[in-house]
Amino acid sequence: MGAELYSSSAEARKLFDAANDILGFGITKVMFEGSDEELKQTRVTQPAIFLHSVVLARVAGSFTPDMVAGHSLGEFSALVAAGALSFESGLKLVAQRAAAMQKACEITPSTMAAVLGLADDVIVEICAGIKDEIVVPANFNCPGQVVISGTVAGVEKACELLKAAGAKRALILPVSGAFHSPLMEPAREELALAIESTDFSSPLCPVYQNYTALPATDVQVIKENLIAQLTGPVKWTQSVLRMTADGAVGFIECGPGKVLQGLVKKINAEAVVSGIQVPE
Repeated sequence: MGAELYSSSAEARKLFDAANDILGFGITKVMFEGSDEELKQTRVTQPAIFLHSVVLARVAGSFTPDMVAGHSLGEFSALVAAGALSFESGLKLVAQRAAAMQKACEITPSTMAAVLGLADDVIVEICAGIKDEIVVPANFNCPGQVVISGTVAGVEKACELLKAAGAKRALILPVSGAFHSPLMEPAREELALAIESTDFSSPLCPVYQNYTALPATDVQVIKENLIAQLTGPVKWTQSVLRMTADGAVGFIECGPGKVLQGLVKKINAEAVVSGIQVPE
């Protein structure tokens, strides 16, 4: 992961090497040579995706966004791309976020599930109707694709009810915890302290944040939404629709893979989507 980037750009090498020093361990060694199992450790996964995304945007050269958004963890990369966070501050916050989330996961047995082929409002209503367990919509990825999050019993119960309500599928995901749910409250409190003590700058363009799906440029608002995101849902569908309404016609994904390009096209079939090619 990222090895091609490292070998193709002096600027990329500088950032990757700096990340090893900032984090205090050789994340590049895990990214370039580690096993899938090592890469899937939360303390590695989140900084690795952040690092890959930010480096890709940096080596793109004349990449100047008119607006930015990021999916969950990607919101930190988006803030760096918009100049609201420095590379070092963003990486430190992501590492703290990953550690805090890992600790929260160990407190209560919890999980997530992908729900396909059911309207958002039906999913919201069914989750709200389960009172004896915690289960909430966590990611509104695109029409017909929502991820729910909560206690193991809550998610399992919701899956049965959602399938009975007409969901094509309700699949338990291989994750270690209930991200973007009230069970992340201990992590939210820890991350809030870190965010409040970090220097942010006014972004060069509006940042469409997960928690509100609205554009933000005020530093304090950006911080508050970034903190709330940990226990609130990722409103990706709503964010892309709002960006489109505000004039976005082209979306460039900066990061490993093409998942967001696919989601954007499902939200807005007219959108022009692309990734960033690694320079040769």
